[in-house]
Parts: sequence; structure tokens; C-alpha cells
Amino acid sequence: MARQKGKSGSTKPLSSKPPSWVTHGSKETIILVKKLAKQGYSPSKIGLILRDSYGIPDVKAVTGKKISDLMEKEELPEDLINMIKRLIQLNKHLEKNKKDKHSKKAFETASARIRIMIKYYKDIGKLPQDWKFNLEEAEKLI
Repeated sequence: MARQKGKSGSTKPLSSKPPSWVTHGSKETIILVKKLAKQGYSPSKIGLILRDSYGIPDVKAVTGKKISDLMEKEELPEDLINMIKRLIQLNKHLEKNKKDKHSKKAFETASARIRIMIKYYKDIGKLPQDWKFNLEEAEKLI
């Protein structure tokens, strides 16, 4: 029998309507998202805050739009930022530990994933076509 990975984690409910116990309306939720975005929170952190503090389980069900679409300005997509942070950490580690082959492989894999993400975001229009990734400039950015 082949080794298989399990499907862990929760799944979203089938209904796209907000639950009846949600007290915040669409306009209130949009105002909360913009307020939290001005404070510097990422879209995933905003979702956690709205869920835990305000009782809004799904922003898209309440407003009809994703949190990242409601935010006024966002330079880079959140998943790309997280991958760049990981690449910077791996680079710093490899500067100290030059013979760490596992981390070198992880660095190469992360670099490849970033290139794939950049190509995808250029294709869908979230990044400009002339945008280039440079590790030194990324360290200054993040």
C-alpha cells in the first residue's frame, strides 16, 4: 500500500451567506478592515483579529470581497512576502554555515518557488511586467 498524506485542517462551510449570529454589516466590516490595514496588519492577521475579537468568521461572506481586495494599498502579495522572508533567513543562515547542504537545497527550492510566484503574479496583473526580484533589494524592502 502506498504511503498517503492525510487531509487535515478545517473546511469552509458550503453556504456562502454569513451566519445569522453575525452582528456586523458589510459597511462596518469594510471600515474595520481598512482601520486594521492602516495599523499595518497583513490580510491573514486581519482575518484572525476579525474572527477572534469581532465575531466575523468570514469577511468574504459578509462583504462579498476578500480582505486583500478591500485593503487600499498593498505592494506585494502576502504569500510572496512570506517566501521572500524565508529566503532572506536561509541566506543569512548559509552565510554563517556554508557547508549546510540541506539548507542550501531549501534555499534553491525557495528561490524557484519565488520565481514561479513572480511569473504567476505578472500574468494575472498583480505585479508590473518589468518587476525584478533581487535578494539584496528584498532585504532592504522587508
